[in-house]
Amino acid sequence: MNVEEAIEAVKRGEPILVYDADGREEETDLLIAGQFAKPEDIRRLRKDGGGLVCMAVHPDVAERLGVPFITDVWEHAKDKYGVFGELVANDIPYDEKSTFSITINHRKTFTGITDNDRSLTIREFAKIAEGSLNGGDPKDFGRNFRSPGHVVMLRATEGLLKNRKGHTELSIALMEQAGLIPVAVICEMMGDDGNSLSVKDAEAYAKKHNLVFVEGRQIIEHLENLY
Repeated sequence: MNVEEAIEAVKRGEPILVYDADGREEETDLLIAGQFAKPEDIRRLRKDGGGLVCMAVHPDVAERLGVPFITDVWEHAKDKYGVFGELVANDIPYDEKSTFSITINHRKTFTGITDNDRSLTIREFAKIAEGSLNGGDPKDFGRNFRSPGHVVMLRATEGLLKNRKGHTELSIALMEQAGLIPVAVICEMMGDDGNSLSVKDAEAYAKKHNLVFVEGRQIIEHLENLY
């Protein structure tokens, strides 16, 4: 299955599997478009994925809404809370910088952690993201969401795959190619041996459930061929 099939699948609101690359994290993530996130999708990610359910956001959206990298927040906080100066993730073995940002809940959620709550937060954020790209009031973000929460935000790197080739950027690049709101939900697939799910087992899962499996290199090559 190729990238075009992956794009068509996310357009239909279906989950797909994305493997980043050999020599990088070497992980496969389950991915769905944020605007279509339903409770059953979150359930599938947490049960069949088993890693951390995160919401990737386009850098333009993050910039317009004032969503920071969490390391930048800690950098500003280190003068008051010195421990942050030591905690900043500057020694990641597979990359230069983490894309982790803040955590949020929609204000209409209760605890924020249930499948219903998290899917609501993600779908409603996608609406805010779309509005931000069309001249909406960035203050709507604060009016409708609270932090900390139970949806982990990831801020995609400026320039996307030109500057970083992680799942955050791969997922947002797919959203762009699909013509969807550039917000995606991703979750690493874990194996029963205590490690990440092997590529072989990820491909077997995709085949069993009739889902698209695509590699990061295929997405990158596809985009290069478009320009």
